[in-house]
Amino acid sequence: MKFIDYYKILGLDKSASQSEIKKAYRKLARKHHPDVNPNDKEAEKKFKEINEANEVLSDPEKRKKYDKYGKDWEHAEEFEKARASQQSAYGSGGQSYSQSYGEQDFSDFFESMFGGSGGFSGRSKAGFRGQDLNAELKLHLRDVFTPHKQTLNVNGKNIRITVPAGIENGQTIKISGHGGPGHQGGPKGDLYITFGIINDTAFKRDGNNLYTKVNLDLYTALLGGEIMVNTFDGQVKLNVKPETQNGTKVKLKGKGFPVYKKPDVYGDLYITYNLVTPTNLTAKEKGLFQELANLRK
Repeated sequence: MKFIDYYKILGLDKSASQSEIKKAYRKLARKHHPDVNPNDKEAEKKFKEINEANEVLSDPEKRKKYDKYGKDWEHAEEFEKARASQQSAYGSGGQSYSQSYGEQDFSDFFESMFGGSGGFSGRSKAGFRGQDLNAELKLHLRDVFTPHKQTLNVNGKNIRITVPAGIENGQTIKISGHGGPGHQGGPKGDLYITFGIINDTAFKRDGNNLYTKVNLDLYTALLGGEIMVNTFDGQVKLNVKPETQNGTKVKLKGKGFPVYKKPDVYGDLYITYNLVTPTNLTAKEKGLFQELANLRK
């Protein structure tokens, strides 16, 4: 298997923080998304690589294994078990796997374990791995506000998955072992699902934060007061400060979108006030506004 440098794909080095990984992924995913590059095979390939890199590096456990085992990170548990067994068999004076195979390259070990003839595992040569499959699942923004079950039909087979809350438009997740069948006893391929999120709400989404506009009447803007505003999961009461200006922004902490794979963690909701000037004034109202205007002169 050819080594794929996930850090290089995202334009990062190994010291990158989780927030830097997330930022780099979003930027590249937007640039190479199939909707932005229709019928572009190179962009489609790049988009898949970007999602694969993010799937590994955004998960701390997977990233730890990848940093240690490289291209063979998915077999890390098998290696650790085999190394423990070898150490036990040889005793304290024997040669361990870590001595035979440096942590910088475990290729020989994995070849003997999963594809070689003989070696420590004593397995026969493995067959051919099944083909990876790709599927697209379109959901509405409200569908991914909470985790839920979905059933996909892939090649005539129903596959039931749990869609995590907070998944983003264009994000791809891998379902291991649900791709094409293996050949000559080889393992099945994987299924890659790319999500298309349709936003038909009054909220604009940017990562985990939401943005919306709220109309504010002139009198409440001048005198202050309480108003009811819509959040993504219901209404809340909001205090408006006196003399609030048009375009004023307020933040409702924790009222944004759920963070992917982090239960009970939410982004913020940003509200921009849109001042609404009264119309169809009566003669008396016009007179009162004229009095007010005279007082301000």
